[in-house]
Amino acid sequence: MPSISVIIPTYNRATLLSRALDSVLGQTVAPMEIIVIDDGSTDRTKQLIDEHYPQVQYLYQDNTGVSAARNYGIQNAKGDWIAFLDSDDAWLPEKLEKQIRAIQAHPEYKLCHTNEIWIRRGKRVNPMKKHQKYGGHIFHHCLPLCVISPSSTLIEAGLFKEIGLFDESLPACEDYDLWLRICCRYPVLFLEEQLLIKYGGHADQLSQKHWGMDRFRVEALQNLLRDAPLDQAQRRMTVDMLVAKLNILISGAEKRGKDEAVRHYEGMLAEAQATK
Repeated sequence: MPSISVIIPTYNRATLLSRALDSVLGQTVAPMEIIVIDDGSTDRTKQLIDEHYPQVQYLYQDNTGVSAARNYGIQNAKGDWIAFLDSDDAWLPEKLEKQIRAIQAHPEYKLCHTNEIWIRRGKRVNPMKKHQKYGGHIFHHCLPLCVISPSSTLIEAGLFKEIGLFDESLPACEDYDLWLRICCRYPVLFLEEQLLIKYGGHADQLSQKHWGMDRFRVEALQNLLRDAPLDQAQRRMTVDMLVAKLNILISGAEKRGKDEAVRHYEGMLAEAQATK
């Protein structure tokens, strides 16, 4: 069996962390190690680990964000494969086992993700069509928004040496950025079975803390055009998406009367259109 490192970033979520950890400890195939990266918590996170989870490796860092926390975990992980789990999510018991079996049957894949169950404010909801998951060459599906949940993934550790770590300069959409960098190079393996429970609706989610998430997607698309080995079709699709998102940002800035932002995005739009 391949060795797996589970990486759980957390910040002031001691009341939720136990649910995530218990779902890892309840797996039918145990990971080699569980690493909790505490991103500067001021609650009882460390005490919780010390008192109830002595088998968990606890790493602390000053509050520098989820990307830095995940990267710290990656740099300390010893497993051949890395599984991420956000501290407000939980796995179903066979999640790791079914992903391992799938990867053993299809060793050409470097990333495997699964379908998921959504719970919002205590109630189960159905994801919208735009959140549908896919397998194979899914780069074009990844351009509009994030279609891979970090908590569902199992990733070959060596892949990070090739494509780099999470972009710590992005306050949000850091996962969107990473999936684009991976999916422009490789197909992904997708398990249709719902093996992750995603809990949402609480105020400390990044999507709740930051307005205008397309701001960060625009930055990720610009970085992709500059740095990634895109083929001609991928480059064309990326530019088209960049133009579409800049138009959305311009429209929003105009409605809010933010003239400086309008001029800023219009300049970026002119540059993007010049590359078409």
